[in-house]
Amino acid sequence: MSGNQPPMTMFTLAQRAMSAQLVRMNAAASNLANAGSVSGSEKASYKPIRPVFSENLDNASGLASVDVQGIQREQAAAVRQHDPGHPLADANGDVWVAPVDENAEMVEMLDASRQYQNLVEALSTAKQLMLDTVRMK
Repeated sequence: MSGNQPPMTMFTLAQRAMSAQLVRMNAAASNLANAGSVSGSEKASYKPIRPVFSENLDNASGLASVDVQGIQREQAAAVRQHDPGHPLADANGDVWVAPVDENAEMVEMLDASRQYQNLVEALSTAKQLMLDTVRMK
């Protein structure tokens, strides 16, 4: 973090983590939406996407959070299928299917969703503890 930003709090830490989980869920949703898509060449086939994260250490608080650096396409090879009747088939009668593992994408989505829910619960607990502390005074 730059020197002119305030120190990280548990709320900013959770917000950054929740944003990262949303990026994971959106990437998995995009991959699932394109599972089974067909193209006329391997080069034109859909390639699954993955978010790229990095650690962000706040020296003032000692807390580490996550930053989304971007989204990358996997270099997975498309699956060749022989389907001469398909309108996108090449001269050999082949089409190329997106290399998306639907089960792995569902696991990714479920894990990101659970992590997001855990963060919501942690924030809710922190909020309740703060309110209880204020009421004690």
